[in-house]
Amino acid sequence: MMDALISPSGSLSAPRLLDQVRGKIRLKHYSLRTEQAYVDWIRRFIRHHGKRHPRDMGAGEVEAFLTHLAVAGRVAASTQNQAKSALLFLYREVLEVELPWLDNVQQAKAPKRLPVVLTRDEVQALLGRLRGTHWLVASLLYGTGMRIMECLRLRVKDVDFARGEILVRDGKGFKDRVTMLPATLAGPLRDHLARVLALHEQDLRDGGGETGLPYALDRKYPGAGREWGWQYVFPSATLSTDPRSGAVRRHHLLDHGIQRAIKQALCEAGLVKPATPHTLRHSFATHLLEGGYDIRTVQELLGHADVSTTMIYTHVLNRGGRGVVSPLDVGGASRDFVVAVDRVYPGGYISS
Repeated sequence: MMDALISPSGSLSAPRLLDQVRGKIRLKHYSLRTEQAYVDWIRRFIRHHGKRHPRDMGAGEVEAFLTHLAVAGRVAASTQNQAKSALLFLYREVLEVELPWLDNVQQAKAPKRLPVVLTRDEVQALLGRLRGTHWLVASLLYGTGMRIMECLRLRVKDVDFARGEILVRDGKGFKDRVTMLPATLAGPLRDHLARVLALHEQDLRDGGGETGLPYALDRKYPGAGREWGWQYVFPSATLSTDPRSGAVRRHHLLDHGIQRAIKQALCEAGLVKPATPHTLRHSFATHLLEGGYDIRTVQELLGHADVSTTMIYTHVLNRGGRGVVSPLDVGGASRDFVVAVDRVYPGGYISS
């Protein structure tokens, strides 16, 4: 209904705006999640201004909507920035209207927080409470530094056991990179792929076995979607309908299941840190730096465009406050302090 309401001419026969948005997003090879988020923000923008067509609005309405999100909605800075990106994409790419710089937008202030990092013992406690595919995915996240969707979108052909490498394709910023395949995971990953191959062969016998290919490669290479190398390393247990093409295929695992499993493992391990699957990537980087690896090497493994992004992990190294030793811990000060505390609290630091 909303799609029909926002035709520039008011005619249902004209191309609908949201269809134009989807078409432009797919032309630029943006992800499905980006498409869904942008379309949703554009809908909300139109509803906020009484279902007026965006062509009849401009920078003032965009500023008013984004300011409303920051002031009335009290959204996070990242959320407001996503809405801003969606609207700028609408005007610049779809409507081909160049908006002036939005100086009057009231920005939601972004807190400068350090990433959550688990210690090595905490990582082992977490992994020790995961089983099966969940354990293998979490171990790869920590052992390679991949983002969760980079891991779940891995294809069989991207895993090179001979070289001990994993090729991460179309990472953030549409960049490919190479990371290591941990030797300790080679055996479990081979066993896992043997089970995936058996599932794929059963799909082929049932008349299916096709997976989605990027960038319309299915038209360039008919039948490639049924080849073993193109199958996902972590396929879903069930078939699903592709929201773009409508084809019924075996997609990769969804990240929600991994997130729930890690949350449950954290509770079972008694860990109170607000860790997520992405925390394992943070821990990977921090532990490499603690091990003495060059920050440029870590930057390359993480796929950061700028080393300043990688530098944040130097602030969470396990060395206390910037590696400075407290004066309380120097020389005999520590022993004197313990004696003094024992006089104040006989029998222990915490009084009853």
